[in-house]
Amino acid sequence: MTDAVSITRDLVRCPSVTPADAGALGVLEDLLKAAGFTTHRVTFGEPGTADIDNLYARIGSEAPHITFAGHTDVVPPGDESAWTLGAFSGEVKDGFLYGRGAVDMKGGIACSVAAVLQYLIDNDGKPKGSISFLITGDEEDISVNGTIKLLTWCAERGEKFDHCVLGEPSNVEVLGDCIKVGRRGSQSGTLHVEGKQGHVAYPHRASNPVPDISRLIVALSDEPLDHGSAQFQPSNLEFTTVDVGNAASNVIPGQARAKFNIRYNDNHTQESLRQLVDDRLAKACGNRIRAHIEWMPSNSNVFVTKPGPFTDLAIAAIEEVTGRKPELSTSGGTSDARFISSYCPVIEFGLVGQTMHQIDERTPVKDLEQLTKVYRGVLDRYFK
Repeated sequence: MTDAVSITRDLVRCPSVTPADAGALGVLEDLLKAAGFTTHRVTFGEPGTADIDNLYARIGSEAPHITFAGHTDVVPPGDESAWTLGAFSGEVKDGFLYGRGAVDMKGGIACSVAAVLQYLIDNDGKPKGSISFLITGDEEDISVNGTIKLLTWCAERGEKFDHCVLGEPSNVEVLGDCIKVGRRGSQSGTLHVEGKQGHVAYPHRASNPVPDISRLIVALSDEPLDHGSAQFQPSNLEFTTVDVGNAASNVIPGQARAKFNIRYNDNHTQESLRQLVDDRLAKACGNRIRAHIEWMPSNSNVFVTKPGPFTDLAIAAIEEVTGRKPELSTSGGTSDARFISSYCPVIEFGLVGQTMHQIDERTPVKDLEQLTKVYRGVLDRYFK
């Protein structure tokens, strides 16, 4: 069966908890091969990480070239006994299809595949250009052996993408309310403050880093990093843990640490952001406090796809099917779009994300049907 509901069901029944594939890519490869796609299964790995299987499939050799991207790996189901119909059942009840990944994002992939297969049937099996699929099994984990390497592999083969639709669950309340056209970058770090260990009864012989790290946390948190930009909300720095590694109540600790994360907009690059925070830290420390920031590696850079013909045709397709004009949004966390944006303009439009990562993750069957029609509308307009 090549409709979106059947494909979603078959994908959900593959328990592909990251980094396992559990047959999910094979479901897609079989469907696409039968429709005339040239398919490639590519495995990437590096020391200390799990090997990840990826799928690239393409039909057509000419421009324009639109690619549909997504991931078949899912987060763990949690307590499976708490699920109404089973975490990997893919069953339909009361108009909803249940199962881990139904929303994030096997349903979105299924809708794009169903739309493409129907488009090919209606156009003698050939697009008026090229259509491809970039599917990984590494998005819900550390994202090092998936889309980022698959894109490099494609580039080395001479593959060029003109536009991409990523089927992440972009909608907030109802299908058609939101297209993601950008994401803020993500940068983590650890603030280290040096003190001198000693007995609490003799504080003059020690240097307590706890009051100092408290002052620095306030100093780094209070002043805004920026006031937002045309497409983005303001950047924010949030401290998430504070630790002195001290179990004794009569010992002044020798060091204090605080972890933080910054979600930053297009006012900054990774390098300029780090410099800004380092400079603020140096000013807050003065000549007395000894502190430094250990910056964590990050591959989550900021990106934005600005309004234009591609976003216009997506809006038109969505409005035609749902009757809603979607907001162009840059809110939320990261996705593989951050990698794709280096190769072509990318938008994210998928299902409604309210139950993703939850017990009883589910999507209305009606949404699967409508999303398929939206993707078909995108294809019709793209190749017009």
